Amino acid sequence: MGEQLQADQILGPSLVKSPSIAVVIPAYNEEKKIGRTIAAVPERATRIYVVNDASTDGTATVVQEYAQRDHRVVLVDLKKNVGVGGAIVAGYERVIASGEDIAVVMAGDGQMDPADFDNVVEPVASDICDYAKGNRFIGHRGQISEIPKHRLFGNLMLSVFTKIASGYWHISDSQSGYTAINRRALLAVDWSKCYPRYGCPNDYLVRLNIANMRVADVPIRAVYGPEWSSHMRPHLIAWPLLRLLLRLFLSRMFQKYMVANGHPIIIFYAVCFVGFICNVALLIYILLKTAFTGIIPQTATILWGMSGMVSIQLLLQSFEMDYRDNEWLFVHKGAK
Repeated sequence: MGEQLQADQILGPSLVKSPSIAVVIPAYNEEKKIGRTIAAVPERATRIYVVNDASTDGTATVVQEYAQRDHRVVLVDLKKNVGVGGAIVAGYERVIASGEDIAVVMAGDGQMDPADFDNVVEPVASDICDYAKGNRFIGHRGQISEIPKHRLFGNLMLSVFTKIASGYWHISDSQSGYTAINRRALLAVDWSKCYPRYGCPNDYLVRLNIANMRVADVPIRAVYGPEWSSHMRPHLIAWPLLRLLLRLFLSRMFQKYMVANGHPIIIFYAVCFVGFICNVALLIYILLKTAFTGIIPQTATILWGMSGMVSIQLLLQSFEMDYRDNEWLFVHKGAK
């Protein structure tokens, strides 16, 4: 598996040129926290787009007050709640229209440490990658214990499925929203078609892979204070996210490996799928035959074992082919 980019590989000398950097802050009912989040944005950012996702509290009022004191702050006031993904897309659209070089996403609840801002921005600004995402599992390993256990488990499982769906086998912490993206990648994706809610980070990765954009993981520290709470309810979003990942996987297979170049991986996955269907059918037959006659059908059992082994082998071979085909998009140690 590709090695994640470490801090000492991405933090280097000052940039030859200073790109314009916009910060996109999606905010929903963050009246008590949005002010601190805005105030903590580094001076390096030239514009701050706070996207008020139809909040029902005083979030918009607080942002307007800060805009009067800080010329960088721009309120993007959405009249209808569109979800965190939709709010990020609204911010991206403002960046595309305004012409900034890089867009950095920071949460409105102050969960993303401003001290990691340069870690996230630098590999994009240095053209090491097109999209950098924070990873709370590298660089600050002692901080993993701060992540709520149920969120940690869910994140790890989603990271595994996102590797398969997106083709970026080197990334983890797929749900991290602390990201930086350059203008090339912003223009390569049709953001209007992106998933509008909590599955948006996974959706973005798949679309970036289809567009052949380079992606890097960078170490960040998550901030979980006593006042922090999440709007996410894992038991409500788990199944929709799994369905989304399956749809994204099939979309990537079709667009990248059928439309683009006719890659043989499609045949491997197709035969693997048929093999698993046959395996399940044989298992049902064996169980029913055994239950009604008391005799285990030996031929069917042998075929069941063989089809299972062949299907697993084809699946692993498909993973290997996908990894190799996308390896050039991974940012490895020593990348220039």
